[in-house]
Amino acid sequence: MTRFILARLLQAACVLAVMSFIVYTLIGLMPGDPIDLMISSNPHLTSADAARLKALYGLDRPLIERYLAWGRAALSGDFGYSRLYVKPALETLLPRLGNTALLMGLSLFCAYGLALPLGIAAARRPGSRFDNVINLLCFAGISVPSFWLALMLILVFAAALGLLPAGGIATIGDGGVIDRLQHLILPVATLTLASMGAHLRYVRASMIETLRQDYIRTARAKGAGETRVLAYHALRNALIPVVTVLALSFGSLFSGALITETMFAYPGMGKLIFDAIQGNDFNLALAGLMLATLMVLLANLAADIAYAAIDPRISLR
Repeated sequence: MTRFILARLLQAACVLAVMSFIVYTLIGLMPGDPIDLMISSNPHLTSADAARLKALYGLDRPLIERYLAWGRAALSGDFGYSRLYVKPALETLLPRLGNTALLMGLSLFCAYGLALPLGIAAARRPGSRFDNVINLLCFAGISVPSFWLALMLILVFAAALGLLPAGGIATIGDGGVIDRLQHLILPVATLTLASMGAHLRYVRASMIETLRQDYIRTARAKGAGETRVLAYHALRNALIPVVTVLALSFGSLFSGALITETMFAYPGMGKLIFDAIQGNDFNLALAGLMLATLMVLLANLAADIAYAAIDPRISLR
């Protein structure tokens, strides 16, 4: 197990190195840099001032040389300075990472809390009226865009009924636990409803396939109750592909969180990266994208470890 984890961490480091080079190159090739923006916004800056500032920030050097300098600094924990927020990039990212982790964690918990029992119930009688209703709800959830769903929830629960806040993370001057939870309800509901359909379909399909196996018929023939058959024999084996989808959903959920965070003005990682790219804040955008890549890699590593915990026949060497 330890050898496997170390090998996967080494692979993750290689992927991060390659991704950092690709992202740094793409950002470096974007038209306009922070110095050009400063020049366009301040007519008193001369060409000599621009040349001096570019030399100060290293923007006059070749792209490869600038990347190597950034890589050496990043290895020591220095990801540069954020131009938009006027503070170190890492110091700006960490609070936003906590906000996104809270949003993603709650939405995943709610999505799978609904997908597991509904998927198991639908798989028990495929083709029944309940199964058809579940399939219809799944297709509706997959088809509805998250931005439209967010707008509908805001119009109904915030604008029309006035029950919940329309956006933000807390009320100015309050910021208590109840107030934070009220601000989380609509974005969590948006992500849950937008992602639950796909998760429910995977749980249903995996359970149907598992319930057709010979060992399920054997368990029932030996007199095992339906609850024991579903919970101990079927669900545990059906969870392996579901865990894979859960790990892969971190990337798609992060992309969906970008739209949701923008719609609800939620200060999370997705909105921060979007604002950094829009504002040509290269250091902040690069650090945020690297952190998002690391989250996806760690989620895949956690899924591999979960395989061995779910199925003792799987050995990690």
